[in-house]
Amino acid sequence: MNILLQKKDNMNTYLNAISFHLPEDIITNKQISNQHPKWTIEKIGSKTGINQRHIVSENETAADLAYHAAEKLFERYCIEKSVIDYVIFCTQSPDYFLPTTACILQDRLNLSKTCGAIDFNQGCSGFIYGLGLAKGLIVSNQATGVLLLTGETYSKYLNFNDKGNKTLFGDAGAATLISAKQIGSAFDYEILDFCYGTDGSGYENLIVRNGASKHKQKDGIDIFDEEMNFIKNDNNLYMDGRAIFNFTAFKVPFLVMETIKKNQLSFEAIDRFVFHQANEFMMQTVRKRCGIDEQKFYINIKDVGNTVSNTIPIALSKAQSERVLCNDRYLLIAGFGVGLSMGATILKKT
Repeated sequence: MNILLQKKDNMNTYLNAISFHLPEDIITNKQISNQHPKWTIEKIGSKTGINQRHIVSENETAADLAYHAAEKLFERYCIEKSVIDYVIFCTQSPDYFLPTTACILQDRLNLSKTCGAIDFNQGCSGFIYGLGLAKGLIVSNQATGVLLLTGETYSKYLNFNDKGNKTLFGDAGAATLISAKQIGSAFDYEILDFCYGTDGSGYENLIVRNGASKHKQKDGIDIFDEEMNFIKNDNNLYMDGRAIFNFTAFKVPFLVMETIKKNQLSFEAIDRFVFHQANEFMMQTVRKRCGIDEQKFYINIKDVGNTVSNTIPIALSKAQSERVLCNDRYLLIAGFGVGLSMGATILKKT
């Protein structure tokens, strides 16, 4: 089917379609265990819920992953590129400090030169923020068809000795169409109201310190504890796992309840909860603290790992393919992490 979006005649905004792309190279738990013998395959799997993660090649970038995801979106859903009048790219691993990677993707994807294009740097809550930005553009009559792209290559920020982060993060790209109209796809979820949260005092808990304007020189060195366990190198990704866990475990349950309340629904009305796929232990902890039935809580992380801003669209796409969402009317999606930031909204099946 050829999809042509028309000017909206109401204030509704729809998530119409999602595709994603994973790089070819894979790092398995066995490979990590070979590099760090004290961490067995079983220990890594039980601790994270992840068996493997996809990793970009040396010359592959986040823009490449987003580009391939977008091309899959156009082909799979027979979407005419002419319907796109705004491109939003969420990434914390842009191709350049400048120019905006979204501008480069506009050209690579052969989109109209009359469309807008912006980048934003948000990370784990980025997909939620992107949906919010897209909805704002549509309801304010600035756009009718928004292409939300997410792409991350955290693997380029990881230190070889950092076995903790190495077990978690994978690379990926995703593409999502948000529009003022339904298009007759398997998705076509109306995007309802949003809730957000920020605690910038915790910014140092997930950070790449060196390389940008604050600390331009990449003069970091590997720091180990007395037992020679790697702690950090300021040139690479650093995460205080305990601090991130506490933020998630104690703040996200309030975010969930506020989102349900803002949308004037009951907790029982939510058919499915799809959260940022950080790691299984953290997700199960949040699920229990929220009081969510395990049958309503979707986890699909074992074959891709934590892909940052891509985790929610990948999970939604996988759940749709597995027909998990067939009878679900209300989905609550929530992202949280780096920043520290969080956001949530509800998707309503039309």
